[in-house]
Amino acid sequence: MPRNIWDFYLQGFRNQSKWSRQVWLIIVIKLFIMFFILKMFFFPNFLNTKYDNDQERSDYVIDQLTNPKNH
Repeated sequence: MPRNIWDFYLQGFRNQSKWSRQVWLIIVIKLFIMFFILKMFFFPNFLNTKYDNDQERSDYVIDQLTNPKNH
């Protein structure tokens, strides 16, 4: 069954028109920008920048989960 599904999609991608391939290329570029470029600039790794070791990071996460600040 998984082989049949794989063959179905593979045949579909091989039979695409030039326009369809360009659309897929745009989708892949957009996903790359969303998940890699934006993550690097807008979502820095907060725990690695604020805490030096795993124990401090784990203590912070446990504290936030059990005693969240009231906003």
